[in-house]
Amino acid sequence: MKNDLKNRLTDMQYYVTQESGTEPPFQNEFDAHFEDGLYVDIVSGKPLFSSRDKFNAGCGWPSFTKPIESEEVTEHFDTSHGMRRTEVRSKTADSHLGHVFPDGPADQGGLRYCINSAALRFIPVSDLEKEGYGEYVGLFE
Repeated sequence: MKNDLKNRLTDMQYYVTQESGTEPPFQNEFDAHFEDGLYVDIVSGKPLFSSRDKFNAGCGWPSFTKPIESEEVTEHFDTSHGMRRTEVRSKTADSHLGHVFPDGPADQGGLRYCINSAALRFIPVSDLEKEGYGEYVGLFE
């Protein structure tokens, strides 16, 4: 499985999802990306976040107020780098996604899911049906 992923993912995608790495801030694909669509796990393809829940936190990584399905995003206590944080991982693939912080928009629950672009694949609304995510079209109507 790990060899398959090494061949299928870019070095950065592998580093982030499999080695719990972090991509550079402001130098990633989805930080300033605000097209309507779905963000799915780069490893499993499971839907994780909607562009409707994305906001510009100014932190350098894509930020979301909540996952599409909370059971697909698991939380883990993280003390790496001398910090106390809550890591978020995808349940199905156990991919490292990023971290969740309690400093998001108060009127939307107060959470900020700070996610590495390298852990995500974006599917525009216009491609949801043909990519097999038709059940999520309703999120954008």
